[in-house]
Amino acid sequence: MLHAGLFVITLVSTAFTGATVFIGRSVAWAASNPVFTLGGLPVTERFLLDGFIFAGGLILFLTVHELGHYILARIHGVRTSLPYFIPAPFIGIGTLGAVISIREPIPSSRKLFDIGAGGPLAGFIMTLVLLLGALAALPSPDYMHGVGGHEALLRYIDATGRFPDAPLDDMVPGARLTVGSTPLYWGLSQFFADVPPMHEMYHYPLLFAAWLGLFFTALNLMPVGQLDGGHIIYALFGRQWHGRIARAFILIMLCSMAVGGAQTLPDLISGMMANQLAANMAAWFVLGAILAVCTRRVVGPYWLLATMLVLVVGSAGTALPSVFDRFGYFGWLPWCLLLIFVIKVDHPPVANMAPLSPTRKVLGLLSMLIFLLCFSIRPLYSV
Repeated sequence: MLHAGLFVITLVSTAFTGATVFIGRSVAWAASNPVFTLGGLPVTERFLLDGFIFAGGLILFLTVHELGHYILARIHGVRTSLPYFIPAPFIGIGTLGAVISIREPIPSSRKLFDIGAGGPLAGFIMTLVLLLGALAALPSPDYMHGVGGHEALLRYIDATGRFPDAPLDDMVPGARLTVGSTPLYWGLSQFFADVPPMHEMYHYPLLFAAWLGLFFTALNLMPVGQLDGGHIIYALFGRQWHGRIARAFILIMLCSMAVGGAQTLPDLISGMMANQLAANMAAWFVLGAILAVCTRRVVGPYWLLATMLVLVVGSAGTALPSVFDRFGYFGWLPWCLLLIFVIKVDHPPVANMAPLSPTRKVLGLLSMLIFLLCFSIRPLYSV
């Protein structure tokens, strides 16, 4: 009953948050007769349809992903729970995902690999089905008439029948939410017509749910600690190479965060300080302190050298705007802190490190390829 109750609450939470925060067809809702009113918000059939298409796609992906772990754990006789869905009303997308609880140590590298890879491989197949279905069913650009605002965009669509190649200058700076393209999303989008630009894609419920499936797949496949990607790397290459790969990956993430922070932090701090020079100095001090704390945990005695190198890369964000536009993302800060201090960089030892079969090795390499195809260095930002 607990698992079923969390599933239902998460489904409703995700549907409501997706329909109100992202999809945004509120103008059309207000113009029609509501089925009922919730807190002054007119809830119509379109509201419910948008919300539950979005939530249905996302929750379906999460369910398949977690069942991939669960089924492989049961096949190998490892005690585990059913998936716990995590509702988060009015926060983000309405859910923090889902988890299963492994209730005993996994005894061998083969079982570790199967359980770790089962989730992302199953979830990726489900995401691919959702993405292809969403792209095949895309409406014409006139769909945007149902979304509030976008007057300049709608005039362009009415005049040309297509989306513009670049964002129109019709919003205040920082007000346009943009989701990052991934190699897989970009490649598939080339075969379909009427694909919305990345700064308007979140208005399309099933397409946005599929993109989030790619995003969560990439997050889970990060080669760090006890994430799914960490399990796979540990089983494939052993403890020593897992540690090297995990540290290299986190340092890349810290570099991206530093490039973004070099641009973002001075603007944040300048609102609290009258002197711009002092604000810039304070921003670099804060950034250096964050990096020192992180690198000390990641590379130990080499933390000072690592901090200086990451700060040098971060300075490129101020000297070369193109580096910031393509690589800088300050939003990695909370995720880096989570990886370093909660999930941890290293993987705990496994008792039986038996060599993997050739099939498992191929699936491991496929999992790493899926990570690269689903990953975006700047997944969610404003322009």
